[in-house]
Parts: sequence; structure tokens; C-alpha cells
Amino acid sequence: MINTINTSTHNNLAASFNIVNGWLSEAKKIASPYCDARPEQEKVSLLVVHNISLPPGEFGGSYITDLFLGRLDGSAHPYFSSIYTLKVSAHCLIQRDGAIIQYVSFNDRAWHAGVSQFKDREKCNDFSIGIELEGTDAIPYTDAQYQQLSKLTKVITNTYPDICENIVGHCDIAPGRKTDPGDIFDWRYFRSLLNQLG
Repeated sequence: MINTINTSTHNNLAASFNIVNGWLSEAKKIASPYCDARPEQEKVSLLVVHNISLPPGEFGGSYITDLFLGRLDGSAHPYFSSIYTLKVSAHCLIQRDGAIIQYVSFNDRAWHAGVSQFKDREKCNDFSIGIELEGTDAIPYTDAQYQQLSKLTKVITNTYPDICENIVGHCDIAPGRKTDPGDIFDWRYFRSLLNQLG
């Protein structure tokens, strides 16, 4: 079952997104230092769907952004003591209400995949875009998140067409190490929304 948040501003599939110089025009931009240039001549050919919540199972607040910017207070929650020194980022975060924050240009390499492999290629950060959904493996994502993810995916695949057949979960490129976005993620619904966009 999809947990629907009534938010008309994020619920219009007809509204299209735009990417300009690697940045989504419709997103809030907060640049992370945890990124670098992709290898020369590397084509972006993979989209990876993740989930994150900080503290685990809790939503809202600035902790995810704090982590991606390297300013997470390790004493703010017991869980943070084990992660606050990590140097990680994603290209975008889609919050529970559908709001999107972009941390890294799509043209650059975000540090989201870790040890990973896709179609016999390692180091997926080199050629992928990472999208985080605020959520967990066990709590249904919101309809606003599915709507925004489908629109974001559409503009990404239009801009980077080599991605079209390569949309996976973090669990698919790091099996045994990662489980997100979890069995609760409704791939069928997501793909139906994506198909509606043509």
C-alpha cells in the first residue's frame, strides 16, 4: 500500500523537469564536498535508487543533509557516532513530501554506491547517478515520492539516454551488503508512472 501525502504541488505528473548544466532546475541546491569528476570519457549509464533515514526510521529534519555535507554531529544521536565521519553523498534526495534536494551535479561523481558492481563493471560511482528516497526498507514510500522519482527519472534518462535500461536498487549493485530500497519499494508502480510520462 502506498502512503499518500496530499500535496498538490508535487502530485502533477504532467509537470516536466529540466536539467541545466547537470543541475535540476526544480530542486533545492545544497552542494556537497563529497564528489569529484567522473573518469574522462565516462558515460553516465546507470541510475541507482537508495533509501536513507536519520536516525533510522525517523523522518524530517536536517540530519541527512548534515551527513552529506560533513557536518553531522556525532553526539546528536547514539547511531550517529558510527557514521558522522563518513564521506558520502548522493546526487539527489527525495523527501517524504516529494521535495527534492540536489547535492551533486549529475555530471559529477557522487559518493553513493560504495563497493559495487553492475554488469561486470565495478566502481559504479564512476558511471551512475544516485537518488536517495527518505525512507526505510520496511515503511511504504509516499505517493509524492513515487511521482517525483518518476519525473526525475524521466528527465535524467532524456539527458543521459544510456541509463534507460539500467535503473536498479542499491541492493542490485551491492548484494549482501545493501538491501535498499527494500522489498517495500513498488517497482511496478514506479515503472507505471514512468510509462505514463512517455
